[in-house]
Amino acid sequence: MRETYSSRDYHRSNRAHELTPEERAVYDALDPARMPQHIAIIMDGNGRWAGKRSLKRFLGHQQGAECVQYVVETASRIDLPWITLYAFSLENNLRRPRNEVNFLMKLLRNYLVSNVKRMNDNNIRMAYIGRTHELPQEVQDTMQWASEQTARNTGTTLTLALNYGARSEIIDAARTLVHNLIAEAHQRGISVEDMLAAEGVDDAIRNRIDEPQLSARLYTAQMPDPDLVIRTSGEQRISNFLLWQIAYAEIFVTDRLWPDFRGIHLLEALADYQQRERRFGGLGESSDEAFSDTLPSALEVPVELLPR
Repeated sequence: MRETYSSRDYHRSNRAHELTPEERAVYDALDPARMPQHIAIIMDGNGRWAGKRSLKRFLGHQQGAECVQYVVETASRIDLPWITLYAFSLENNLRRPRNEVNFLMKLLRNYLVSNVKRMNDNNIRMAYIGRTHELPQEVQDTMQWASEQTARNTGTTLTLALNYGARSEIIDAARTLVHNLIAEAHQRGISVEDMLAAEGVDDAIRNRIDEPQLSARLYTAQMPDPDLVIRTSGEQRISNFLLWQIAYAEIFVTDRLWPDFRGIHLLEALADYQQRERRFGGLGESSDEAFSDTLPSALEVPVELLPR
């Protein structure tokens, strides 16, 4: 996790009474000390939801957009700090039929305009990640308006990943580091080659390009890495979503299609998450086996494996 965001200890929400009785039953069984800071969701299945009902695809997208607010409001009622939704990928923009892309852009604008008041009522702040500068200008204007309208809210931050691809994000971060390197040399009045040579090329590059510095140039630099990734529709893939940030995230896959996903299902995913043991590459708390206990003594090693 990066140091640029504001982390806070989780506590039992004082808005839990706003949950439905079904949601409240699941929430009350959760451990406040083991709540995630950040949940990321791959919203999948709009088209299949419509197809199963012999409906046009756009109706699946409409229903999916309505579900966003249900889920996000539940997140705000349990005081979840961050929720990021994979709303529109770079690949969607490049590979979907243009009329579908245009409809999705209109749907996005309508969603923002229609829900800003509800976001303010629920203390939700809007944010975006992705190559949003490539979206139509009227869409960018509406996004900016919604962000400004909710900027003073202090509860859940809802981040929409729009025209987003994780590989492109990493490329953009790397390009920024290179531009910074060039700018530093220019500021010092020397060439990049001379600046690197003066410090030793390997050391100079190592000091300017490492994991923390690359991470700080990602779109998500102002938020913690996701603790939990939820994917709807049963597909077992990440789809180029937050590849850097989810290195140690828990993954929860449900067969439920996104238009059928509600706040109760978010809470059920949290209940499953709390059953996991997060090790981040180390031993889990439940492990009572010391490493030394697993090493065989010289007498136990087969003779043919002993050094000669």
